[in-house]
Amino acid sequence: MSDQTFALPDVTSLLLSTESVEQVLQHLVDSALSLVPVASGAGITLERQRRPLTVASAGPSALDLDEAQYGQDDGPCLQSLRTGEEVSVPDMLDEDRWGPYPAYAAACGTRSSFSLPIAAHSHTAGALNVYSPKSSGFAGADLAGLRALAAQATGAIALAQRIADAQQYADDLQTAMESRSVIDQAIGVIMGQQRCSAERAFTLLRMASQRRNVKLRDVCRELLVNVGGGPPSDGGTLRPRP
Repeated sequence: MSDQTFALPDVTSLLLSTESVEQVLQHLVDSALSLVPVASGAGITLERQRRPLTVASAGPSALDLDEAQYGQDDGPCLQSLRTGEEVSVPDMLDEDRWGPYPAYAAACGTRSSFSLPIAAHSHTAGALNVYSPKSSGFAGADLAGLRALAAQATGAIALAQRIADAQQYADDLQTAMESRSVIDQAIGVIMGQQRCSAERAFTLLRMASQRRNVKLRDVCRELLVNVGGGPPSDGGTLRPRP
């Protein structure tokens, strides 16, 4: 293991200082090459809609070797992604797994590789893949550091997903508030026209919705357009508190 001190990136700070999770993953890949100087390439593979994709890579070898594995739907990085286990290849010339891939990797100048799972057994599972032109290239490498980087990538993906879920929740809440405002305005119109209670007005709107097989919000919006000659108020836009 190298005696060189290496500071692991802080994933929260990276997410706050970058524009996308892809940029965070790119930083982690660059860090992997800095952590293991013997490596000639590093990449992060994520599976999206059951299709593997290299979302970040560094060095001349990573992208081509990743794509070769995707093409035959087999290889060390895909095995790590799918099993959630580390996959070590000490020497491609001695390897009999994954069909023609090891011979291809050796012909491209890569003799060894190491793959670590990211977000194992989740819908965004992936792998951190590091490649070396030397056989047993990772025998003395800082594997603990690589594992920490893979954990950072897992954390970045999980945090990004939570942010996306929170945004979706805010969007859904905004839509619900707008729908409620339109329905309340329509109830007021029906109460004025029919001189009835709010409960009765809502029942009439719901019956119209069911009879026409049209969403209640759309029935109410149509009513307000017919009465007011223009689109109804959406009740304002939700804004986060300062």
